[in-house]
Amino acid sequence: MEMERLREAVEEVELVDGHAHNLVALDSTFPFAKCFTEAEGEALSFAPHSLPFKRNLRDIAKLYGTESSLKAVEEYRRTAGLQSISSLCFKAARISAVLIDDGLQLDKKHDLKWHKSLVPVVGRILRIERLAEEILNEEMPAGSVWTLDLFTKIFEERLNSYPFFAREIYGLKTIAAYRSGLDINTNVNSIDAEEGLQHTLRIGKPVRITNKSFIDYVLTHSLEIAVHFDLPLQIHTGYGDKDLDLRLANPLHLRTLLEDKRFSRCRIVLLHASYPFSKEASYLASVYHQVYLDFGLAVPHLSVHGMTSSVKELLDLASIKKVMFSTDGYAFPETYYLGARKAREVVFSVLCDACADGDLSVPEAIEAVQDIFAKNATEFYKLNLAPKSLVSKHPLSPILTINNMSTTDASLVRIIWVDASGQHRCRVVPAKRFNDVVVKNGVGLTHACMGMCSFVDGPAEDTNLTGVGEIRLMPDLLTKWQIPWEPREEMVLANMHVRPGEAWEFCPREALRRASRVLKDEFNLVMNAGFENEFYLLKSVLREGKEDWLPVDSTPYCSTSGYDAARSIFHEIFAALSSLNIPVEQLHAEAGKGQFEMALGHKPCNSAADNLIFTREVVRAVARKHSLLATFVPKYDLYDIGSGSHVHLSLWQNGENVFMASDGSSQHGMSNIGEEFMAGVLYHLPSILAITAPVPNSYDRIQPNTWSGAYQCWGKENREAPLRTACPPGVTDGLVSNFEIKSFDGCANPHLGLAAVIAAGIDGLRNHLSLPEPVGTNPSSIEGKVQRLPKSLAESLKALRKDSVIKDLLGEKLWTAITGIRKAEIEHYSKNNDAYKQLIHRY
Repeated sequence: MEMERLREAVEEVELVDGHAHNLVALDSTFPFAKCFTEAEGEALSFAPHSLPFKRNLRDIAKLYGTESSLKAVEEYRRTAGLQSISSLCFKAARISAVLIDDGLQLDKKHDLKWHKSLVPVVGRILRIERLAEEILNEEMPAGSVWTLDLFTKIFEERLNSYPFFAREIYGLKTIAAYRSGLDINTNVNSIDAEEGLQHTLRIGKPVRITNKSFIDYVLTHSLEIAVHFDLPLQIHTGYGDKDLDLRLANPLHLRTLLEDKRFSRCRIVLLHASYPFSKEASYLASVYHQVYLDFGLAVPHLSVHGMTSSVKELLDLASIKKVMFSTDGYAFPETYYLGARKAREVVFSVLCDACADGDLSVPEAIEAVQDIFAKNATEFYKLNLAPKSLVSKHPLSPILTINNMSTTDASLVRIIWVDASGQHRCRVVPAKRFNDVVVKNGVGLTHACMGMCSFVDGPAEDTNLTGVGEIRLMPDLLTKWQIPWEPREEMVLANMHVRPGEAWEFCPREALRRASRVLKDEFNLVMNAGFENEFYLLKSVLREGKEDWLPVDSTPYCSTSGYDAARSIFHEIFAALSSLNIPVEQLHAEAGKGQFEMALGHKPCNSAADNLIFTREVVRAVARKHSLLATFVPKYDLYDIGSGSHVHLSLWQNGENVFMASDGSSQHGMSNIGEEFMAGVLYHLPSILAITAPVPNSYDRIQPNTWSGAYQCWGKENREAPLRTACPPGVTDGLVSNFEIKSFDGCANPHLGLAAVIAAGIDGLRNHLSLPEPVGTNPSSIEGKVQRLPKSLAESLKALRKDSVIKDLLGEKLWTAITGIRKAEIEHYSKNNDAYKQLIHRY
């Protein structure tokens, strides 16, 4: 009786198919015999005499009611038609969701949309090698040549151009095992990758990537994207057609990749049960938290003994929570049916044996059925599965909903950019137009928009930007999200292009990417950043018929009652940020009346800057919902505490924090690399301020004795120093993991600010600059021994105009626009003493 309960669970569970491929038209040249085998060419003639071929052909003949011969089945297929046999196969398979890798080249294959008539939910898996090949097969403009930098740029932009990426792509996939093997060098240098690219191009078109260095480069770059955007990676392991060297497809070769700390948070699934290396795959899943297993293709392409033993070997060591079903269906609907049918039979057999052996109880086996066939994949690929629907007696019931809203659910899309004065701006377009037109062509924007000041929506005179000329705002679909506070809309950050595919020199996001590339190419370093957001919550009151804005409370620093009064707001903010995949480390009431601080987790600097923009959007929007105004202005009230946007910085190399000293022998707890980088930042800090403290009001905040860093010095855990080395909990005593810049505020464009910091750090590394001795006291008490930082925007602008290092890295045109805007800010606010009070409506 108990085994009947188990059988019933296996038969009735609706399946989540985590890995499959497109179906093809009936008149495709792809041979139907491939439905039953991986053999090709002359080897295909022997395939009908294999055990799996005979068994699977019988099963299909039984489903169709024909005699058990290839000829009879093929005749039935031609007579019935593709739609009819597909409906029959999928109904019998009871698959409720399928994720399709559409990178497999098949003659006359149907697109993903076609499959939606068969399965309620169809998602996409993006094959990275296919994307790279598509790029390299395109015609280059006359006079242009492929370089690694150009390829990388287009590779990133192409990822952004996919209309389904933010909503329907659930993971990436690599077939490196087919091309150069699984011994991935995640530290491949740019020289080897460049040579690999050129070797690939010399072979001719159509391009087929086989060079190991170039494949390793593409895969490593893709892993960085996967980590940041929380996408899983499917890896082909084990057997396949003869194009594959089985010796190089053993998943044990992946140890270097799995040990690389940069990618330890990327969920990885080993496909095809890694057959014949199923035991090795089970071992890897048992010792690496990020490794999962999928047994598609091995089931149903092996003999009954082979299928059963392979699944058993996966379960020898691996957690049941890490083993997943897929059909690896491709070309023919029969492959989906066979994959589902045989998986049910094999899993039932394996679980029965486990119960008989005492490894599992029957209730545990029933739970395992739900895990293996639906729940594990649902969680791994971040589908939202209704628990009550895991087992259903209604074939093809829509048991899945999608985390990110589909295009048809969104009516409007906000395209957001931040200008050189740090103001958030957006264009809003209907969702249909966004997908039909804007994704490919962008939206037009006047040059003047990057020359605007904080006090007027017009370009400053000395920016060389006017109303003549137009650029394209190109949505970066990697940053596209459903708006948490307005589910009918989506939002996306924009890159600025002269024309689609060609970055504009004034684009802040491109400036930071450019600086980051120099840091990576010259020193193999990545700068991580984590921002602390200080802001005031203000309420509107009427005074003598005029609106005024007052703080929501008068509680002190870290007040429990101050937080409690605003807790409902922060619960909404936290939920919204979580939905945007933005980590929050802590928050508290600050020292100002109605002031709060929220610290974000650190990320690679480009992502950190993006996250800061979204965080400001969330905080302002949730505050508005509660009829409050949130402002990040540096000194909204000249008689209260100022608000900063302090940023913590660290340097990473191959997944290791190399800002921190490797042992306790370092005098200041940081490495030589860390000291040189930080020394460059300290040396250029007066000119950096013109970018990170961009309005005159910023300098009302940067005053002695206010923990804002008013002197050009650094200190160990010295909150009066503008640069502070930090040793957070968990770091070995005597070592420091990062340093904080205090002279960064909420009016700054974060991409421009971090680009300036990197430029200064690179100068420190190039010239091996050294830090002076740390200041261990309040620097105002030794004023004659330390230099005061600029006391005004005019002073910092003067320093920036003399700073060729920052000018060279930002580019002269962008540098000119920034200095022109700052000059206009100085002139306006010097003539209008109370004008700063309007900043709360802009920042």
